[in-house]
Amino acid sequence: MQNISPSPIPDKVAQAILGAGRRLDQRNWVPATAGNISIRLPEGRVAITRSGFHKGQLSPEALMVVDLHGQPEQPGLRPSAETLLHCGVYRRFPEAGAVLHGHSIANTVLSRASGDHITLAGYELLKAFPGFATHEASVTLPVFDNDQDIARLQGVVQDRWAGMQEIPPGYVLRGHGIYVWGRDMDSALIRMEALEFMLECEFHERKTR
Repeated sequence: MQNISPSPIPDKVAQAILGAGRRLDQRNWVPATAGNISIRLPEGRVAITRSGFHKGQLSPEALMVVDLHGQPEQPGLRPSAETLLHCGVYRRFPEAGAVLHGHSIANTVLSRASGDHITLAGYELLKAFPGFATHEASVTLPVFDNDQDIARLQGVVQDRWAGMQEIPPGYVLRGHGIYVWGRDMDSALIRMEALEFMLECEFHERKTR
């Protein structure tokens, strides 16, 4: 009888990534083959979407495993281009269990028109983040210049984190997209939806000024 090796990605994890892809696609946050999604696995492993797959039509074959430095367990598979940014989140925040990256119209346009950060203040949905009990608060979302050299870009992100007293709820690459994370996929999705709602509000408000 032929021996069949079990999948390196537990079915529960695969289904969480596939479900997140459909959810982001429904909101038009991952057009074409944009965006990427990952979940931390035990023993320094990360399940992540492969390059070139539409996130609303994912199957388990569209996923792969890398280590915390982005090296594939199966060398023949190509991970998403921004895998090192996911790995950087997992290395920096041990409590992070899932990372999402999406490309909404709001975060793309606002980041192109902003400096090194976007401030979100006075929104009810700020209470979606830990430590916020009222809308009378604000968060600062860092904005980084996009860079095709992902290792260099991760170094810039890491250096900014080192100088921050408060950990941001995510960050934006200028003209590119947003990165968010949470202790699990549900938490990451809630954080992304809250941020995207507030960013869309900012987008429409600025159009009326």
